[in-house]
Amino acid sequence: MIFNSLLVANRGEIAIRIIETAHEMGIRCIAVYVDADANAPFVRAADEAVHLPDGGYLNSDLIIDAAKKTGAQAIHPGYGFLSENAAFARKVKKENILWVGPSPHVISVMGDKLKAKELAVKADVPTLPMTSKTSEANNIGYPLLIKAAAGGGGKGMRIVKSKKDLKEAIKGAQREAKSSFGDDRVFIERYVEKSRHIEIQILGDSYGNIVHLGERECSIQRRHQKIIEESPSPRVSPEVREAMSKAAVKLAKKIKYQSAGTVEFLFDDKTDEFWFLEVNTRLQVEHPVTEEVTGMDLVYEQLRIARGEELGYLQEDITFEGHSIEARLYAEDPNNDFLPETGTLIAFEEDYEAEARWDSGVESGSIIGTSFDPMLAKVIAYGASRSDAAAKLARALESAHIGGLKTNRDFLIATLKTKEFLEGDTTTDFIERVKPPRVLELNEDEINHVTAIAALWIQGINRVNDGVLGHLPSGWTNGRIPKQNIKFNYKEEEINVTYKANKDGSFNIHNSSNAVVYEYFEDGIDIEFNGRRNFSKITISNNKILVHMPYGDILLDIVPRFVVPGMEVQAGGLVAPMPGRVIDLKVKKGSKVKAGDTLVILEAMKMEHSIKATENGVISDLFISSNDQVENGALLMVLKSD
Repeated sequence: MIFNSLLVANRGEIAIRIIETAHEMGIRCIAVYVDADANAPFVRAADEAVHLPDGGYLNSDLIIDAAKKTGAQAIHPGYGFLSENAAFARKVKKENILWVGPSPHVISVMGDKLKAKELAVKADVPTLPMTSKTSEANNIGYPLLIKAAAGGGGKGMRIVKSKKDLKEAIKGAQREAKSSFGDDRVFIERYVEKSRHIEIQILGDSYGNIVHLGERECSIQRRHQKIIEESPSPRVSPEVREAMSKAAVKLAKKIKYQSAGTVEFLFDDKTDEFWFLEVNTRLQVEHPVTEEVTGMDLVYEQLRIARGEELGYLQEDITFEGHSIEARLYAEDPNNDFLPETGTLIAFEEDYEAEARWDSGVESGSIIGTSFDPMLAKVIAYGASRSDAAAKLARALESAHIGGLKTNRDFLIATLKTKEFLEGDTTTDFIERVKPPRVLELNEDEINHVTAIAALWIQGINRVNDGVLGHLPSGWTNGRIPKQNIKFNYKEEEINVTYKANKDGSFNIHNSSNAVVYEYFEDGIDIEFNGRRNFSKITISNNKILVHMPYGDILLDIVPRFVVPGMEVQAGGLVAPMPGRVIDLKVKKGSKVKAGDTLVILEAMKMEHSIKATENGVISDLFISSNDQVENGALLMVLKSD
């Protein structure tokens, strides 16, 4: 069936990604959006957009109504939301709208991990020992992994190292699975501690043709969610690659798979064994690395298959060249267990001279809230070798001008530069084992450097905009007064920058450093500091100033000259580490608790975070109730020590 109009039932970077390819094929695109996305780039990228009430991305009836209203002949679900919802796919087809994806039956069977494992066993594909009965957990042996039966993406997943933790882990996994997928079923399987996540990209058409596009390794994860993916794997041997690919194609043929999909395996780094994990019946977040090494556009292939075309090529026609690595850039605080961050992106500008592909759904000025996943962009680099790809990706991340809230960018850069990563030692325990620096730490000279740049840019721009005395030399006076100064806060440390203009136009900083400004710009400064010259991109918003340095961006708070005293945090006060909703309050005022006890569980962006007692004591004050929505840093309760 030929179609010339497509509704994209998703948001953010994946909506833009689909729209770009569809437009290249001459297809008109319709977006859907909720209030929080009214000004999002993907809405503007579409030819037409339909507003949905909040929660509308999960409302199949509203999305189908939008398709009918706009004359959309096909629907592409992207990933997440309704992409693996068999009931939605059936509704779409029932309305005679083309569904871009595998059949509802395949989605239903593969979306249930328990049924998927049964099919894998029938197809002679190896699987891990597992059970859905708590009473049988001991038969598998610890450590165990609790997993949601109806979804993925790290949601509803818990590692259990001992029997005493099993009951609470299952409850937490069930709660998170219910919130994320509307299905609280979980199962238990053996946990392989030193392992790798390897996935095989498959394509199938309606004529029974199935091919694979090689493997991706997605082992570096936090909270069971991938943050760095690559193709090919640096560890998998040609023999294992062939065996794994054959197993993936064999399973795909057994279920008569159509469209793009991914067969995931767990690979034991010690024994070279591998086991089937699941089939993702959709486009994956990390699909760009496969596109880079094969030269194929997976969205284009999906759309071709959806309109009834044959693949038109055989397995031997597919070639693999070079290496590609993708990093997921998130709004999150790596120093706070990678918990999501909210706020405004005052700058989001890639360096177009860096060799990298940016798939992003945000821009400068975008507000990052709690409604959706906090991923800002996928940054993808390609090189003739793995080391080339890693260097290009690190460079692209370093040279971009991004800030306004905390991100994992510096952590990603540090990871890409570790000896272990460059040697391909990238098992699932990478973060805990290698411990890359979570954030960029500046030494005293670097702090002096960046604050001097910020101070001189501010004074320079002020003078440019001064219509009365701007022509006079900086700091000119006919009397003796103290040097000019400005104060900044950097990581809760107040830094006072003193500076004075010299007769030759240079500046003396802190009586010890010398700076020469070659040129001021509205968005930056060409400056030499202690003999080192660079151009710094600068963005200022309210009292925040973001300064780009050769090693990344530094966000400073400008300290106002007159500060209104703020409220002090009460001694013993426990505060919210992220904005979220109180989903389980385990104490009341007067409760006696022991160190390590869970006091409250917060949920934000479909993730849970437990706040535990830091010491033995009594809850002397309680400021929250169940279902309360709390802001980041809000005082939740006061624990009075014994």
